[in-house]
Amino acid sequence: MSPILFYGVPEGCSFGSIVALEWSGLPYRLCRVEMPEMVSTDDYVRINAVCETPSLLLEDGRTISESMAILHHIGARAIGNGLGFAQGSEDFDRLNQMLAFLNTTFFKAFGPLWYAFEHPLEPQQKQALTAYGIAAVEKAHQTLERLLDAREWLLGNGPSLADAYFVGIARWNDFHKVVDRRQFPGLHRLYERMQQEPAVRFAHAIEHRQEAKSSGGFRGEVDLAEALGLLKQAA
Repeated sequence: MSPILFYGVPEGCSFGSIVALEWSGLPYRLCRVEMPEMVSTDDYVRINAVCETPSLLLEDGRTISESMAILHHIGARAIGNGLGFAQGSEDFDRLNQMLAFLNTTFFKAFGPLWYAFEHPLEPQQKQALTAYGIAAVEKAHQTLERLLDAREWLLGNGPSLADAYFVGIARWNDFHKVVDRRQFPGLHRLYERMQQEPAVRFAHAIEHRQEAKSSGGFRGEVDLAEALGLLKQAA
């Protein structure tokens, strides 16, 4: 069987893994996981014990969770096309460092805003949490603009796994409307450039259940029940 990526909707951070799979050219399928309804079910716990997306079910029945681990797995299988780098190389270290920043500082900055949006809070609590989140998002953008250092791509030599992960998180600013990205010219150009990537257009279409044209190795979608059946067969 082809690997299956379990992607969360709406606005899941698994977006970047879909983009990376499209770029890789590797065969894969997708399984849609509605959040929070499906992600916390007993069935999905069999896939991911921490009830989060993304998860990647491999051909041999193993599962990988956490975006960084999934992205590095994709990269390791796609070294030949320049998407990934040999562990221990300078390029790998630069990629790992950028992914780590995106996975911690950039991702984490939006956490208070998502919590304030998703949970009932007293007005003062919501106001304080939102203010904290706005400050964190602004600071994260400032730092990432500095790390980009006027390059066209996050690593400088063309699109990478870091750019795939970036676009999936950066779009949260469009939802929460925190900063005017034009204040950060490099990030603004990168984000707008990524919107033109066929892989990004495909991921958007998949999330919104629109007609989606793959430029990679997409082999179709499966539902959770079918994916669990495949997991049982592979065990």
